Amino acid sequence: MSIKTTLTLAAAATAIAFSGSALADSHGGDDHADYADKALFIVTSDSLQTQGMAMILANAMREQGTTPHILLCDAAGELAIDGYESETELGPRGIKPEGLMQMMMGEGAGVDVCAIYLPNSDYDEGNLRDGVGVATPGAMAEMMRDPKVPVFSF
Repeated sequence: MSIKTTLTLAAAATAIAFSGSALADSHGGDDHADYADKALFIVTSDSLQTQGMAMILANAMREQGTTPHILLCDAAGELAIDGYESETELGPRGIKPEGLMQMMMGEGAGVDVCAIYLPNSDYDEGNLRDGVGVATPGAMAEMMRDPKVPVFSF
């Protein structure tokens, strides 16, 4: 092998090594710089498992450093009502969506009902759990438009 070929192969190998380590630095390890600081979870389903999974995923993101904001609309609005309890617990750990939601609220998660939930239900603001607010369309639209805030619907 000629010296020119050897030098060319060495330069190519070095370039590949540096590009691989740069890629690992930007996407690997525990560096979460590319992850969102906030996430919006819109929950509308009346399904206990769907509500539970939404809360489990929101909590997992919270544990990884993202602050979840939960918007409860339609049938899921019941989770925001003081005294409401799901009929059954979800396995394998025996959780209820509203219990996990309240735990996250204690850890800084925001929870609101949709702006049209209360006027179209038998409830008013006095029926909401402590810490649950009423969303305004403008604030929710702003959050949904922010490219740094992922939106998840359940």
